Amino acid sequence: MSRNSRWYTQGVATLLSFATLPAATFGAWPEVTRRCLAQPAAASAQQNGLADGYDPRRDPDEDLAAARAEAKKSGKKIFVEVGGEWCTWCHILDQFFHEHPDLELLRDKNYVSMKVSMSQENPNRVFLSRFPYIHGYPHIFILDAAGNLIHSQPTNVLEDGRSYNAKRFQKFLAQFVPKRST
Repeated sequence: MSRNSRWYTQGVATLLSFATLPAATFGAWPEVTRRCLAQPAAASAQQNGLADGYDPRRDPDEDLAAARAEAKKSGKKIFVEVGGEWCTWCHILDQFFHEHPDLELLRDKNYVSMKVSMSQENPNRVFLSRFPYIHGYPHIFILDAAGNLIHSQPTNVLEDGRSYNAKRFQKFLAQFVPKRST
């Protein structure tokens, strides 16, 4: 057996052994793993009819049309989150907003949220081709009410340990709050 083949075989065996370990082996991650695995593959609908999860069966063009209509009516911008049910950090982001109701309120008060699935089942290449290249997931695009790109935000710079940084996220969300006449 060549040296490269041996390294490959040992690497695959190591990866497979990690896949069979119980979640508790990973210290603080069991709760995250439990929440991620408990998430349904099919998205539930928010009150605005847009997906609350990453459903590969949804049409992102239709979702964007609905988000644009709501954003125009409500004077909000559009918060597009690209990720997948496979993405641990996507679920951590959902949990982060639930654990920080002030940030969830800031987001929901100023943005129409929609999620776009990026998965092997449906990578949504045509839809995503209109935006800058995504280097990691989740990824956030901020759009105006007409659906034009305002900002492309990698989320890794908003991370803090095994979650996200509340102050950085607040600054990010506040940066694009729509100007409203009083």
